[in-house]
Amino acid sequence: MAGFHVMTDAHGMHTQPTVRRISTSDLWDALKLGAEDFWAKPSHYVFLCLVYPIVGLILTRWTSGSNAIQLVYPLMSGFALIGPFAAIGLYEISRRRELGMNTDWRHALDVRHSPALPSIAVIGILLFALFLLWLFTAQSLYTSLFGAEPPASVGAFVRDVLTTGKGWTLILVGNAVGFVFAVVVLATTVVAFPLLLDRDVGAVSAIETSARAVMANPVTMALWGLTVAVLLVVGSIPLFAGLAVVMPILGHATWHLYRKVVEPEQVRPARRPM
Repeated sequence: MAGFHVMTDAHGMHTQPTVRRISTSDLWDALKLGAEDFWAKPSHYVFLCLVYPIVGLILTRWTSGSNAIQLVYPLMSGFALIGPFAAIGLYEISRRRELGMNTDWRHALDVRHSPALPSIAVIGILLFALFLLWLFTAQSLYTSLFGAEPPASVGAFVRDVLTTGKGWTLILVGNAVGFVFAVVVLATTVVAFPLLLDRDVGAVSAIETSARAVMANPVTMALWGLTVAVLLVVGSIPLFAGLAVVMPILGHATWHLYRKVVEPEQVRPARRPM
């Protein structure tokens, strides 16, 4: 277990990678490069990412069948909270393509061999906990407005939400709370997972670097978050099928965004013996 470390890097050091200021053009370039990574072997990536539409359909069916229709929208929007972890295999594919290595889809699973796996797992658990907290918050908000009784039907739920004061309160407050959750995730993980795949800096440093990247580029990162949210919504509308394309492109683009916002690691030359 000597290699197990989370708070610091493998040497017990707390490193602080240097972050850059980036522009809007860097965001579009990251998306362009992400699309290029996707189109390099789209069949492999679509196959890999079919899990997201399938899981989305299963969750939607489950919530509808268990009288939890009110959780369908929180589940759909909640994809953005766990997306940074769910796309980790795609970061690995982009990393390998950058290095000229084999990019067959099965190499997405090579993440399990990363020395930073404990740190990756810890941040992944943090995101999953935020996702569950978001669902709990959404359910609590619905219950406080409409009571514990589940909606009688999809039609009745839609009518209650769109034609009553309580429904509009649910929409406005729910989206405001969801926005807070999304900002927390963006600020703490926007480059955390790509950084850990590239350099084993520890979970604390990865989260801190993401926060500093957002603080150094507040407007640009806000635009990135909005772009991600819009594309995820668009990909979710046609029965989640669009996520099979949207998710891999965003995943690859996130790797290139990391490359633009975080300075490469400086390798110090070894000292010659006197």
